[in-house]
Amino acid sequence: MTYRVAIAGATGYAGGEMLRLLLGHPELEIGALTAKTSAGDRLRDHHPHLLPLADRIIVDTNVAALAGHDVICLALPHGASAELAAELERSSPDSILVDLGADHRLESAAAWEKYYGGGHPGTWTYGMPELLLGGTPANKQRELLKGTKRIAVPGCNVTAVTLALAPGIAAGVIEPTDLVAVLANGVSGAGKSLKPHLLAAEIIGAASPYAVGGTHRHIPEIEQNLGKAGAGDVRISFTPTLVPMARGILATCTAKLAGGVLDDLREHWEWAYAGEPFVRLLPPGSWPSTAATLGANTALIQIAVDERAGRLVSVCAIDNLVKGTAGAGLQSINLALGLPETAGLTTIGVAP
Repeated sequence: MTYRVAIAGATGYAGGEMLRLLLGHPELEIGALTAKTSAGDRLRDHHPHLLPLADRIIVDTNVAALAGHDVICLALPHGASAELAAELERSSPDSILVDLGADHRLESAAAWEKYYGGGHPGTWTYGMPELLLGGTPANKQRELLKGTKRIAVPGCNVTAVTLALAPGIAAGVIEPTDLVAVLANGVSGAGKSLKPHLLAAEIIGAASPYAVGGTHRHIPEIEQNLGKAGAGDVRISFTPTLVPMARGILATCTAKLAGGVLDDLREHWEWAYAGEPFVRLLPPGSWPSTAATLGANTALIQIAVDERAGRLVSVCAIDNLVKGTAGAGLQSINLALGLPETAGLTTIGVAP
């Protein structure tokens, strides 16, 4: 059986990456491609690398263009999905709706209002299949994704930090109230809109932090995930940094060891991700690199113990547009439709 998929926001980075993955999927067919300011353009004007779709015409983003598809992906800026989604829920109730933005990720209305403002749009099924629930690898988020009609794809930074730290939280070997994460981020994570500080002249040769001091909107989502993994109170110092690369996130996370634990911590990450198709704990002594994840739906992880500081170090690398966005979305769509979870996805990166 073939399922038709529409993409709202098809000319952006997330929409383009979803289209690239869909082109390799054996059971999904690409339907309507929509956008706002670029309606009427051919897709080649925005994604020249997607040759099979080069002559497709972009149509206006509206309910009429999107309704009736088996799957509708909303690759829209934060705050833009909620209103359209509410209309689609009325006009196309049998469609699977997938929000690649932030509008339906948070469970807490108070957290939404603090970090995003406005009324809370509601909560959809969270699209991180590997998320530990209740501290056991037998209980993960993928079970909740099977058959769901509403999917909220995680934030890209959230994915890297959650996968790096959740096993230690679940096992009780790190203190959830003393977490630090510093990330190196590719600039595509900031979206495709023209912004002076993201011009090549500004970003090449420079590294610069942003959303410093607990202001980044992904913080409550990280706290939500680690709470599900078994933490009571979660406190994390989270600092993302823009670096001159198009794609990728390298999350270096540290945590105070619980009770000075110095046993073989590695077994807890092996336990958590055994059998996972896309999360890999690297062999001892091998460290993640963003280059090894480009174009792939992989999360590469390595851990170490800094005995002098009494802290765990966990490093995770992902491609922010694949495992961090479109790949997680497609992985979740597969589960929702009852298809093989790995369909249309690869662990093979692009190098050099």
